[in-house]
Amino acid sequence: MTHASDSSRVSPPSARLHVALVEPEIPPNTGNIARLCAATFTPLHLVGKLGFRTDDKAVRRAGLDYWTEVEIHYHLNIEALYASLPGCRFLYLTTKAERSYASFNFARGDCFVFGSETRGLPEDLLRHNWERSLTIPMPNGRVRSLNLATSVGIVLYEALRQGGGLAL
Repeated sequence: MTHASDSSRVSPPSARLHVALVEPEIPPNTGNIARLCAATFTPLHLVGKLGFRTDDKAVRRAGLDYWTEVEIHYHLNIEALYASLPGCRFLYLTTKAERSYASFNFARGDCFVFGSETRGLPEDLLRHNWERSLTIPMPNGRVRSLNLATSVGIVLYEALRQGGGLAL
């Protein structure tokens, strides 16, 4: 299922940035990320079992008046996500990675994959994609992680900045 109010914005997947959330659990985080994606014309991919509903009634009740502006794709699993974005480079964001997003050269067609708020991404997925796993450095090592929506915003806006996609 995909929706966005203006289908003329749609371009080939490899020409755009993408955000994928694997089994997100907290509705306000996904709502904030959806708003971010709407504001930047970035497709949002929701993968696996969601910890909340996204039907019309639930969206209206939550007051997500921008929901129709978000290009949302639903995928049963990570393999379905891969199949839907041929030619895209998948980048995995995790607190466990050793490579900083700040030293990475992003490109059109990158898909930023984030895990659930409580579990992150599965260990085997990270192990098989370690060379494309990135982290957001946190100087205070006593802080476990950043909020999911904050993390998506940091990485997405850096990629947009690098690609010149922030012109006013």
